Order: sequence, then structure tokens, then C-alpha cells
Amino acid sequence: MAFTAADVKKLREMTDCGMMECKKALTEADGDMDKAVELLREKGLATAAKKAGRIAAEGICAAYVSPDGACAGLVEVNIETDFAANNADFRAFANDLAKLVAEKAPADMDAFTAMELVPGKSVEDVRKELVATIRENMQVRRFARYEGGKTVSYIHMGGKIGVLLNMEASADIAGKAEVEELGKDLAMQVAAMNPLFLDKADVDEATLAKEKEILLIQAKQDEKNKGKPDNIIEKMVMGRISKYFSENCLMQQEFVKSLGDKVTCEKHVAEVAKALGGTIAIKGFKRFLTGEGIEKKADDFAAEVASMVK
Repeated sequence: MAFTAADVKKLREMTDCGMMECKKALTEADGDMDKAVELLREKGLATAAKKAGRIAAEGICAAYVSPDGACAGLVEVNIETDFAANNADFRAFANDLAKLVAEKAPADMDAFTAMELVPGKSVEDVRKELVATIRENMQVRRFARYEGGKTVSYIHMGGKIGVLLNMEASADIAGKAEVEELGKDLAMQVAAMNPLFLDKADVDEATLAKEKEILLIQAKQDEKNKGKPDNIIEKMVMGRISKYFSENCLMQQEFVKSLGDKVTCEKHVAEVAKALGGTIAIKGFKRFLTGEGIEKKADDFAAEVASMVK
């Protein structure tokens, strides 16, 4: 069966594959459009597998919060380059995944990637098709979810950092704009200040003991503390532990919008709740930094050019 240039164009529009690949597929399929699509999909899946060894350390974080704020999802999806991370289809994929997490509550990553994302296709199926289209390795790395209470999201720098912040407000004030604003402000604080814990009460004993040990050694080695009794050094260490809390625990951090008044986030939450005549409790947060912990490939451009010349 013969095919025309219009057929090649149509196939290219249907699959987003290159012109020559579409022409070859139609030739192999003897002009059968459906068979050509199937051949390109098969080729695409092979391409996805071939690219799986490449480091995907760029990408975006995407979030979805239901209209009532009762459930929310956050995902990190990685890809090889910043350029590809701005691809509209890639971003749409990440946004669809965040919504899927919020609405379907996957148990783990295996269950998540096996879920149906579009009719007849799983998350993994769609990922592989995008790999074939965009021609870069792509990985769905992690997800987080909240259900219950009220959750707000914050996406920083176009997806470099993603935050969910979950809180509970009494029914009489839960729907007020000030509560939403408070959540947004604290989510921005999480993005900017990267606290390790929600509250000082959440710092585990092992972490606290290790921090005390380090601070005690530092204090004893400080020349200014020579000759000071142990009880005095112990008090100094406890003072530094308070500083550790103020740096690493969200509720003990200085609220960044307090404009130098040194109001902690804990106090700010209490003040907002009092002003509204209700109660507000911050229950937790999740913060993703795109590519965090992934070892990026260091390209030596000069060496690459030299090897090509040789």
C-alpha cells in the first residue's frame, strides 16, 4: 500500500516522532497507519529502555490540592536536562501525577506507576511514551500525600522546590482567607528555610544526643572556656541546643515575614488563630528539592570536543 507526504505528516502529528522515522515506519508497515503507530511505539519503548542508564537529575516538583483542601499530592519527576524540564507535555505529565496521587492514594511507588493515568494506559506506559517523544531518560522519583484537615501547596522557581503544608483549623474559621494565607506563608517558609522537623518535640533522642555530644566537645575545646566548671559548660550547651531548635524546627524558627520582630512561627500561628477567634494547629509538611541526593554527571565539554576531533 502506497503512502503520501500527507500520511507522513499525519503520523508525525500523531506520534511526535521524527519525519524520517515516520517514513521508515510507514514503509515497513506498507502504508498501514495503525501498524506504523504500533511500530513506532515499539521503537519508542526500546528507546526508553536504552536511555534508562542516563542520569535524570533535573526535572520538576508538581503539586495538586483539591478545591476544599482536604487532600493533596506532591510529586518529583526527573529528566536529564533543564531544557526538557520545560517541555509542556512533561509538565502536564507531572501535574497529572500530582492529581492522581491526591485522588487515588497509591500505597507505594510500584502501585503508583501501575495505576491508570489515561484510559488504557498506566503511569509507566505514559512515561515510556514520553521518553520516546522527548528523547531523554525520565523517572517518577517520589510522591507525598495528605488527607484530612486543610493542605496548601507552594511551588518555587517553576518546580525546583515543592512543598505541602497540612494544618487543622476549627470549623468556625477553617474557610477563612486568613487561614489560607497563613498556610501559604508557612509553606513558603519551609521552601526557603528547609526545616528538618515540624516542632522541637519531634526531634528524636538519637539526633538530640548526637548534637549535644558535638556541642559539648566544641565547648570544651574552646579556649575561652578553659577552667570553667562542667555545670557552666552544660548550661552553655543547652543554650546552643535552643539555637539548634530555632534553626531546624519550623515552629521554633523566626517567622520570615515578621520583619525583624523575632516572632516565631509558633507564636504567629497562635496570634492568627486568636485574631480569628478559633484554633489552628500545624500538623506536618513535605518538602521536595528537585534532584536532591542525585549525583549529577559532570560534563567536560572540552574533552568531549577533543574526543570527537580525534
